[in-house]
Amino acid sequence: MTYAPPAIAIRDVVKRYAGVKGSEGKLALEGVSFDVPEGGIFGLLGPNGAGKSTLINILAGLVTKTSGTAEIWGFDIDTHTRNAKRSIGIVPQEIVFDPFFTPYEVLENQAGFYGVAKSLRRSEALLKAVHLADKRDAYARTLSGGMKRRLLIAKAMVHSPPILILDEPTAGVDVELRKLLWELVTSLNDDGVTVVLTTHYLEEAEQLCDRIAIINHGELIANKPTREMVDMAREKIVAVTVGSDLAAAPEHEAFVKSELAGPRGVEVTYNKDNLTAGQVLAILQAQGLIVEDVTTREADLEDVFVTLTSAASRG
Repeated sequence: MTYAPPAIAIRDVVKRYAGVKGSEGKLALEGVSFDVPEGGIFGLLGPNGAGKSTLINILAGLVTKTSGTAEIWGFDIDTHTRNAKRSIGIVPQEIVFDPFFTPYEVLENQAGFYGVAKSLRRSEALLKAVHLADKRDAYARTLSGGMKRRLLIAKAMVHSPPILILDEPTAGVDVELRKLLWELVTSLNDDGVTVVLTTHYLEEAEQLCDRIAIINHGELIANKPTREMVDMAREKIVAVTVGSDLAAAPEHEAFVKSELAGPRGVEVTYNKDNLTAGQVLAILQAQGLIVEDVTTREADLEDVFVTLTSAASRG
């Protein structure tokens, strides 16, 4: 098996902002290290203030790290700055355009900034890819918020970077637009672009990302394939409707938790390493309960996220 170098390699990155009047400044990143594999969709998650945007701004060249190293497509961001910047496209949270430029002019100007020859520019193709071909000559100020977000993605791709970083691309957009942006991101990835996605929507990360890293209080607290991350939540819930009213929730030493859910409903939480749903039902029936209906719920990424960030905060 041949080794594929990572698209992004981050090693022991520390960022401490300057303090006021000699006081020690805020530590935004505390020795963060991880790799972003080439060719996938990588999720970078964390609560507000966790350090995600600081890390992205370091990669973008907007913030200077205190120590550590970072490589983009094999280029060190300090010693090969120009090549590192050409290897990455950044879609920021903020929507910023010159209101008097058209989408076509926005892309042409951005391509010019990167020194892309006119014969190699892809402005028309990019507008078509983000479903803005019909807005080619409209002023950017007349575009809707969703259209502006799509134009930001096209703008980040004018120099054909192999890596695209999207910082909260679906924040504040409606469900329909979110779905469209998901399809656009997936399409870019299918074309070979490595995508790094920060998002507050855990459902989004679970559906889109191959691998997920979680940052909390400036520290990396998890970095696993998405399926493994979800599997970290070992608890499962069986919701049961029984044939008669319950005075109290049934108890058993093997249950993690048992709670009433209405006069004839009970929800049993159990560790799936120790029990199966069938064994839970057998315990309930052995206690004389007549089971009329059963549903189960698997843990999802939200459960894992809450568990990991809560544990990190307590630590």
